[in-house]
Amino acid sequence: MKLNGIRHLLVLERGDVVGVVSDRDLGGRAGPGDERQLDAVMTENVVTAAPETTVRQAANLLRGRTIGCLPIVDGRKAVGIVTTTDLLDLIGRGSERPVQPVDRWTLRSRGPRRASATNRRSRRG
Repeated sequence: MKLNGIRHLLVLERGDVVGVVSDRDLGGRAGPGDERQLDAVMTENVVTAAPETTVRQAANLLRGRTIGCLPIVDGRKAVGIVTTTDLLDLIGRGSERPVQPVDRWTLRSRGPRRASATNRRSRRG
């Protein structure tokens, strides 16, 4: 995990998500000689989301449960993972709210404009 910059791993059993192991769960001690089993360190009862889940919904799931990752599951198959870092990256780039195109109407024949108070004073003077 350290070598590849991975902070969360999904634990699968017959294709189903049964747990998540984070770098914190391992406490930075895991190495080639570590013989602990995943079920001893993984977080069970994983909160998952569907691919159709919005960014806002995913953020609220992460925030409401104080978790660092959200596995994305299509049916029973894991298809991805979203982390708090992913969401912060989106917000940082301004992608959390798509800009909708706006039709702006212009008045072609508005008639004469009223002079502002400063313009009226300068003409008198």
